[in-house]
Amino acid sequence: MTDDRRDGPAAEAFRRARSQWLEGRVRELAAVLETTAPRLYRLLPADLGDPRTAAAVTLARIAADEARAQPVAESVGWLERLIPGGYRHDLAADVREVRSLIADSGEPALWAWNAEGWEEMLLWWWRRHQPGTGDPERDVAEWRARWSAEVPWNGDIDRPEWAPRRHGRALVTPAEFLAREPEPLRLLARAVMSAPSAVAAVEDAVLLREEHLQGAGHLRWLAEQQAVVEQAEAWRRAQQKTGSEATRAFLAELAEAVERYVSLVLRPVIDALSACERALLHDSRPGARRTAADYLETFLDWYEQPDVDAWDDDDLGYDLAWEARERHERHETTWQGMLGTIPVWYHIVRSPQERAAALAYSGRPSTSVVRVRTGGAEASTGFDLWDEEMWDQDEEDADWYPEPGIVVRCEPYDAPGLCALLAVAQLGHVRLEFLVPRADGGIGRLRTVRARVRRDDADAWRRWALTSLAGLAPDPEDLADLISGSGEGGAGGREEREQDAAGPGTPGPDAPDPSAPGPDAPGPGAPGAGGPGPGAADASRRAMSPELLTKVKALLRKAEDPGATQEESRAFLDKAMELMAKYGIERAMLDEVGESVRPTDRMVDVHPPYAKEVRRLLSRIAQEMRCQSVLVDTRDNRRRLHLFGYESDIQASEVLFASLRLQMLAGADDAGRRHRPAGEDARAYKRSWMLGFIREVTARIGAAQRAASEAADQGVTDQGAADGGTHPSGRSVELVLAHRSAEVEAQLHQRYPKLGQARPTKFKGSGYWQGIADGRLADIGGPAFAEGEADPELTH
Repeated sequence: MTDDRRDGPAAEAFRRARSQWLEGRVRELAAVLETTAPRLYRLLPADLGDPRTAAAVTLARIAADEARAQPVAESVGWLERLIPGGYRHDLAADVREVRSLIADSGEPALWAWNAEGWEEMLLWWWRRHQPGTGDPERDVAEWRARWSAEVPWNGDIDRPEWAPRRHGRALVTPAEFLAREPEPLRLLARAVMSAPSAVAAVEDAVLLREEHLQGAGHLRWLAEQQAVVEQAEAWRRAQQKTGSEATRAFLAELAEAVERYVSLVLRPVIDALSACERALLHDSRPGARRTAADYLETFLDWYEQPDVDAWDDDDLGYDLAWEARERHERHETTWQGMLGTIPVWYHIVRSPQERAAALAYSGRPSTSVVRVRTGGAEASTGFDLWDEEMWDQDEEDADWYPEPGIVVRCEPYDAPGLCALLAVAQLGHVRLEFLVPRADGGIGRLRTVRARVRRDDADAWRRWALTSLAGLAPDPEDLADLISGSGEGGAGGREEREQDAAGPGTPGPDAPDPSAPGPDAPGPGAPGAGGPGPGAADASRRAMSPELLTKVKALLRKAEDPGATQEESRAFLDKAMELMAKYGIERAMLDEVGESVRPTDRMVDVHPPYAKEVRRLLSRIAQEMRCQSVLVDTRDNRRRLHLFGYESDIQASEVLFASLRLQMLAGADDAGRRHRPAGEDARAYKRSWMLGFIREVTARIGAAQRAASEAADQGVTDQGAADGGTHPSGRSVELVLAHRSAEVEAQLHQRYPKLGQARPTKFKGSGYWQGIADGRLADIGGPAFAEGEADPELTH
């Protein structure tokens, strides 16, 4: 074979695509720093060259410091050396701000398990654009001093497309490589690789991976060559099963030729890429690696980050200090959390021996340092170094200083815990926070340690976590619904008030089990219990009249008629909402002057797809209809919403929800097909569209309620004037509705005395405003409103 050291078209295109991709990624990362820390962005000195590249390197270095569990002071130290007069600025506040927003930025390059690779890549890219003095040693020393880090110098990372030259080859496609083989083999290879079925299979494989390559054209080219090789090998294996001995021998020659291409051309190029490029290429493959990235992306999107004070080197921050005090009072010494994208285990030390061990701990990998308990067979071996019996020794007997460690208690059904363990496996280490009680009753930080994990342990944990997660949520897109359904604490029970206000809330230990009737729970014949009895008759009497329900259903059927224009559909829907609002207010005024009526309640089960958004839709509809709701996630992972309100208002909420739910799910699919930008995650776009849709349609319901209230108030005023200035109820419509709302609120708090507010919804997709636009013209669909049928039950 001849020695070919020239750059062909493939190498030139590869180099150009790589350069264009890196320039684009630099712009995107610089924009993240400019958004999260604009003051720091402006402080970067001009003599660093292109300000965007300098900003991208700065951001990557801060993210890598966080991944290495370095204190904020470490980042501030090199920033002060990088920025002239940097000590005069509050750089610590900027670093804490950047670290607190890394997980929310949605930028995978900054995630802990990617950060160090991107730090290396961007430092190299910055170095490539710096003018040299002609003295390489002096240049390297100056760059190292400037960034306080090793800056990659000449090596394979500079030009990976040249890597095949070590074997006397050039960067070419498999077809070009095999064109030099003897004629029978060359013709066979050309026929196999140009077959329509093989070409189509390669295109499909590349399209599946392209979405995860972040626009890297050179990686797409490599993925395409990998797909060609895989198709050729698949064809060979299929033919070899039925061929003669001579045919099998000839096919073996084809396999050897393809393997030569892989070992002499393709693999050297991949090995010469930077660590972050190799990770992108490998993680884009379907299978376990791609699935791990999908699960972790969903997990980070779901996980609520602590406030910026949590990154303070001196103080714990309000949230962590509060939780540490609560845990300490309950005699809990170890718990798990996430700090940015870093799995963190917090431990309160309780003895002088344990304190000494924590201060002496080196962080080296050992099975005795990190131990996983899975509830069944354990994923690693070793003994429990934080076992209470071990530490509860008399001081005179405990004259030894064991090496401290963490015990990860992870159950196969605990989705958040499995994701945290998967993050540990991807990262290869965890962050340990050793805490100590202070004399004033508070909790302080003793030491922060980066505990490294053995490679074989990490591989075992990754396999176990992926297997368990695949059993819980076979499609990673369903993980968000699964985590939301199981609550923040895993399998334990949890109730949250379904509101828009921020701040998690957890019921106390005396809070009633939502799946079991309490002393104040409705009995078999009470409203909301679902069984017959005196209360059922009362609720039925105050439900929507059959005549009105028939009229509302007719309007909804007209709204869903495909022949109706968007304006006509909107008019029919608004008329239906107006009738229900008017009925609810009239029912309230009649109850005011009639016999006493009490609020009722109803439990609603909600299931995927998009259970979180469906729950939000029902909650917001109920809120506009003067009802209240509580999100109840029980121990068997049911997703339930407990509605409180008057019977007429709950029934109106049910009717609207049954229609709008179908419209929302269908509309999200349609919007995803028609409006989703190329490359944007489909689920993220649909979620954001649904949130916009919910905002708009519930605003229309609220407007209908206010209009009906104003019209009824004017009617009360006119009637009072005609009757000599009095009205049978003695109160205005506004006061009557306020009184009913207060009674509903009181019943809710009687049933759930300890409630917190639901966490704010975060979304990354760009479909929010399109959802609002489509919500303005909501076409209420669904055959569930056929006249004469029973009202649909809310079990979807």
